Amino acid sequence: MQNQTWKPPTAGILSIIAGVLGVVGGIIAIVMGGVLAVVPVTPEIFGEFLWIFGVALITLGIVAIIGGICALIRRRFSLALAGCICSLICVFPVLPAMILGLLAIIFVGIGKREFE
Repeated sequence: MQNQTWKPPTAGILSIIAGVLGVVGGIIAIVMGGVLAVVPVTPEIFGEFLWIFGVALITLGIVAIIGGICALIRRRFSLALAGCICSLICVFPVLPAMILGLLAIIFVGIGKREFE
């Protein structure tokens, strides 16, 4: 096996952090959608949109966490890269958190030779 560098584990940690942020954001969106569904002044579509958005964020966050774990243990490069891409997407509106996903993609790509 080749020398192991810091790049894949760092990418895994960054992807896991972004994935957790995505899951938390998804939970918050679902809760807000439930609150808006109860408020009689807002249209019903806002609550449904937030619920769908929250489920999508949670799904992307879970994939990012799984990909981060794969990057940490240096297995399944394609899943690690997919998780890093999902970590970029699941925190899309928040620029500082997007940097986590972007760095994770770069580090996984650079450390590709270390995966089995």
